[in-house]
Amino acid sequence: MTVILFIVVLAILILAHEVGHFLAAKSVGVRVDEFGIGFPPRLYSWRPTGSETLYSINWIPFGGFVKIFKEDEDITGLTQEEKEKTLDAKPWYAKVWVLIAGVLFNVLLAWGLISIGITLGFPMSVTPETQGIVGVPSVVLIHIDETSPARDAGFLPGDELVSIAGTTETLEGQLSIVSVQDFIARHGEETLTIAYTREKELKSTTVVPEVRVIGQETRGVIGVALDYIAVVRLPLWLAVIEGAKTTYYATQNIAVGLWQFLYQAVTGAADFSQVVGPVGIVGLAGDAARMGLVTLLSFAAMLSLNLAVINMVPFPALDGGRILFVIIEAIKRSPIKPVVANTFNIVGFGLLILLMVVVTIHDVVKLF
Repeated sequence: MTVILFIVVLAILILAHEVGHFLAAKSVGVRVDEFGIGFPPRLYSWRPTGSETLYSINWIPFGGFVKIFKEDEDITGLTQEEKEKTLDAKPWYAKVWVLIAGVLFNVLLAWGLISIGITLGFPMSVTPETQGIVGVPSVVLIHIDETSPARDAGFLPGDELVSIAGTTETLEGQLSIVSVQDFIARHGEETLTIAYTREKELKSTTVVPEVRVIGQETRGVIGVALDYIAVVRLPLWLAVIEGAKTTYYATQNIAVGLWQFLYQAVTGAADFSQVVGPVGIVGLAGDAARMGLVTLLSFAAMLSLNLAVINMVPFPALDGGRILFVIIEAIKRSPIKPVVANTFNIVGFGLLILLMVVVTIHDVVKLF
């Protein structure tokens, strides 16, 4: 059931991406030969009267595809009328619009899913001024350093702090980020007992904060980043506004995280154990579904934003790589030969598949 759920979520995300390419291509007069839901073999197809586009439903349910007329092919030999309907014949900004529209639709889909989630009750970062807070906000771990007391203690992102007890005093009740940080800072090298909830189950562990010199102060730290999280429920029109803000900041954080990972990968400092492949994502989808509809919507939204950001990387076979080719063509004022572009895209696609295989193997190994 989890695998089926993952396939459905992935299909929706890919389909939204292809709808973006399709509508953008149509908007600039590019001929689309086929718009397919799923991948061949073909189950059913139809062509509306007077339409150039064949619409198809296919057996393999992994999203969809858009087949653009003579894309990445030599257009010499076509009539002038046919050439005008190709993407290659359009100005550079029209090409960029068609290529970037898929990414845009993934972002729009995430915005819609987050907005729906907020109308139902969405867990998100809040301040005392945030409207629509339901219940009591919690201090939540959103990041754990790889080499830290918190990692050794078994904490995971998403754990909600309940109380912290030292040898002489206890912090409990309505926690805040400041009170938690201050308590830990004052109890360096002291064994602390921390109660927390994970997936609504109460747990407890001990941790000994490291003592570090920060500025001119000596403070205890356990190596975590905290956020103040609460369920927010708003009427639709406010949810759309709040959803836009959440989508913007989430996209920004994903882009920064991806840039840092790529930089670390180039410099040899990347931790590939933190990369999740298809097998890992299937597990995350199942976990999200078990936690409820809103969590599943949040998971799908974040996955959609990740796909959007990754697709903008200027690497062959990705939309970002194709946009880079368009920019190069605009600068040198002549097209890149189709055979050259296709070669780069094939090599890029092969490297992406290789990376996926490696990450998938790593996912499977972690299961045992």
